[in-house]
This record gives sequence, C-alpha cells and structure tokens, in this order.
Amino acid sequence: MTISMVMMMVLFLIKAACSNGEVPGDIFVLAGQSNMVGKGGVMNGRWDGFVPPECQSSSNILRFDAQQRWVVAHEPLHVDIDVNKTYGVGPGMAFVNSLLSFGNFSKSDVVGLVPCAIGGTKIIQWGKGSNLYNQLVTRAKAAVQGGGRIRGVLWYQGESDTTNIQDANAYRGRMETLVANLRSDLGEPSLLIIQVALTSGEGMYVETVREAQLGIQLSNVKCVDAKGLQLNPDNLLKEI
Repeated sequence: MTISMVMMMVLFLIKAACSNGEVPGDIFVLAGQSNMVGKGGVMNGRWDGFVPPECQSSSNILRFDAQQRWVVAHEPLHVDIDVNKTYGVGPGMAFVNSLLSFGNFSKSDVVGLVPCAIGGTKIIQWGKGSNLYNQLVTRAKAAVQGGGRIRGVLWYQGESDTTNIQDANAYRGRMETLVANLRSDLGEPSLLIIQVALTSGEGMYVETVREAQLGIQLSNVKCVDAKGLQLNPDNLLKEI
C-alpha cells in the first residue's frame, strides 16, 4: 500500500473533531523502535540538526511530552522519551504535515502526536503488561483527558526481531495480539494501525519479519512498505 493511499484512508476515517486551539482533536500514537523514534540526519552519534520541509513545525501540530503536556511539536519528537540515545528526524511530523496538506483540515484544526517509541526493542517487549506497553496505554489515555480522540497508532518496529528465527517466526502472531490488546485497552475496537514493513534489520531474518508484516489481514491494519528507501551505514533509515 502506498503512503498516499494510506493518507486518503486516514482522512476518510477521521471525522472532524472540535479543538480549542490548545488541545488536539485528532491524536496519533507513535510506537516501535529506532526508525520510529527517528534516525534521519544522525551520523557518528550526532544529529546534523537539519529538518526537511515536510517535517517543519506548525502551531497545528502538538506533541505530548514526557510531562504529559501538549507542546508545539518539533524534531526530534522523542527527545524526552527515549533519552539515552541520539535521534533526529522521524516519520511522525511528515505524516501529520501530509495529512494537513490534503486540505481536509481547517486552519484551526490541531493534530496531536504521542511519542512512545524506544530504540532497540523487540515486539515481545511491547506485550500486554510490559513496561513499554503500560507506558503507551497510560500516555495515550492521558492524552485524551482534555478532549480529542485517538485516531490511530503508527507502528514502525521489527528490526530487532530479525536476529532470532523464533522471534521472526512469532512476529505475526505477536503483532496481531498487540493490535487486539491496544484496541481493547484504549476502548477503540476499530482503531487504525498503520505499520511499516521494514527494509533492513539487525539480523538475517529480515524477509521473514517482512512477510509477517505484509501478511497481516486484520481490519483497519494497513502496511506501508519501506523497501527502497535510502539507509544510513547502520542500516537505519536516512530519509522519511
């Protein structure tokens, strides 16, 4: 599925929500590992500080920070979430800017992002009851306390599951379970999940994980294929 097709579907699913200019009406959770956190522009442990036009800040895009406050979003989105590593540009800002560019939002509409991704994590670490899962659910629920609704989860993960054949073979089942758990615990039975099919990994079972990701047929679970995007020397995405 192409990115433009996903965007059109997202806009179709979203019903206009009122916003007071401070609390977003439409909220998206960002979860997964390093490529969701963002490695764009990072070389030799340093971020070059460059933010491409599609990732620029806007008063219409807010970020739910580590203190559970809505603030104007800017790269790196996970700066106070995954604090032990150096990160740069990720896919979150580009996603929302693309949504806004389709013209289905007015100038007063505000979209919120809830960063939850942590680099180097396997999908089993996101299982129900784990620290990562609990943090995601807690942050997502806190994000809607002032209004708005969780419209979707953007999931980019799987690289760490390519190192072990057991993890790779179990990926599809674990992902399907994660989807079911999130929908149940967030009270959104049809919650949109947009996952990215990885293009690289830390081990030799990349194709096994890719097949698992591309093979999921659950309703409202959409997959965007990252294959063909430019990579850094560490095999993490160089571009959005």
